[in-house]
Amino acid sequence: MKWINRNDSTRNYEDRRGRGMKRGAAFGGIGAIIIAIIALLLGQNPLQMIDMAGGLAPGQSSEEVVDPSRVNENEDLKVFTLGVFNSANDVWSEIFRTQMQQTYRPPTLVTFTDATSSGCGHASSAVGPFYCPADEKVYIDLNFFHQLVRDYGAQGEMAIAYVTAHEVGHHVQKLLGVLDQVNQYRGRVAQAEYNRLNVKMELQADFFAGLWANQAQRMNMILIEDGDLESAISATTAVGDDTLQKQAQGYTVPDSFTHGTAAQRTYWYKKGFQTGDVRQGDTFNDPSLN
Repeated sequence: MKWINRNDSTRNYEDRRGRGMKRGAAFGGIGAIIIAIIALLLGQNPLQMIDMAGGLAPGQSSEEVVDPSRVNENEDLKVFTLGVFNSANDVWSEIFRTQMQQTYRPPTLVTFTDATSSGCGHASSAVGPFYCPADEKVYIDLNFFHQLVRDYGAQGEMAIAYVTAHEVGHHVQKLLGVLDQVNQYRGRVAQAEYNRLNVKMELQADFFAGLWANQAQRMNMILIEDGDLESAISATTAVGDDTLQKQAQGYTVPDSFTHGTAAQRTYWYKKGFQTGDVRQGDTFNDPSLN
């Protein structure tokens, strides 16, 4: 992926690197690892950490601890991620204006180190990148992208861009009312049924991530190069529910899937990548997902 016109605006950006949260009852470190292992053993997708599916405890006391040596940590990843984030907002602003006759309201990107607070509660780095609909912010500990390569084998810049564009996709779902529509079923339907709804929501965000790449190139923001699609697919494959459950426990529990299989996530990302047509991303009415 090559930048043609990178938007480095910090208008919708909060830099909290080096500003960790120290809490009375620590949630990070070993505690977070134990909770992640339990989630895996219960058949949960640990990359729900990406979308902040639990493990947060609003209202607990915390204090900020500043580490000056880390305030510029992962600067190259910060510059790249901010560029993708701004590009995604520019793409969605255009789509909302020309295809939906609506005004797009951009979210805010927050980069942090180790732990931070959000409108959805306290989050450690173990939560991974996530979108918080309560404050309309995307939170990313940039060290996650090293983990993406080390632990999940996802290589290249488009793998990183996929994660960021996916989270912006959740913000689009918030603006379109999709998040509220899915959340209204929480506790009102069987867990397996709610999981299927969540899978459709996540696959739509994957489609939106692929759509971003298509439209960003069309709008002369980026140039897609050989290997870029494969880079993104290395990430969609790595974070499939089936891939993660097999790695964690050796078998899968399909009724517990919350994000979709590797094949499903790859299919919907590629569909957005290849078509660039927002009308093709209605995962909720796709018969193959019923």
